[in-house]
Amino acid sequence: PILYSYFRSSCSWRVRIALALKGIAYDVVPVNLVKDGGQQFSAEFKAVNPMQQVPALKIDGITLSQSLAIINYLEDTHPTPRLLPQDPKKRAQVRMITDHIVTGIQPLQNQGILKQMGEKNMEWAQNCIGFGFQALEQILKHTAGRYCMGDEVSMADLCLVPQVYNAERYKVDMDPYPTITRINKALLELEAFKVSHPSRQPDTPAELRA
Repeated sequence: PILYSYFRSSCSWRVRIALALKGIAYDVVPVNLVKDGGQQFSAEFKAVNPMQQVPALKIDGITLSQSLAIINYLEDTHPTPRLLPQDPKKRAQVRMITDHIVTGIQPLQNQGILKQMGEKNMEWAQNCIGFGFQALEQILKHTAGRYCMGDEVSMADLCLVPQVYNAERYKVDMDPYPTITRINKALLELEAFKVSHPSRQPDTPAELRA
């Protein structure tokens, strides 16, 4: 497999966690979202992903983009460890939490949007993340054990940790979100989350390396 990734991309990090959890070895092709005006806009990468976004994964003779589509394919083809509960209600809740982050928070504060916000980009990011986290905190109070859904790592956790990383980058006050903070801390103790961390990627700048 070949993963087109950017060290700081939360969407790429989700996929890196899934690959690590499932023990799938892969090669990385870095796509710098800032350098050269954004390498994702190159003709070479557009041929890989017409949406000009990371991540993209070449695997089993196909090329997949969109992090959840990739993770769902990995779940179907490498079912151990399971990232979606077998119980229909818990599975639906995991998907709800995942969608809450992937569609309700992250797109509103991604690089393209923040660039358009100009000088107000930090305030915009903080407001978008804060609004989403207020709801997410309430949801997780009902679903969480050690992690987002009970005591087993699920797809929801793969989305939570990168989003908290973004929140910290944009200086969001995390004090009102003790459940999110606790789960994030527990997940960052797991090896799959450590090896996939933005500070430990091939394209991580030297000054940001762990």
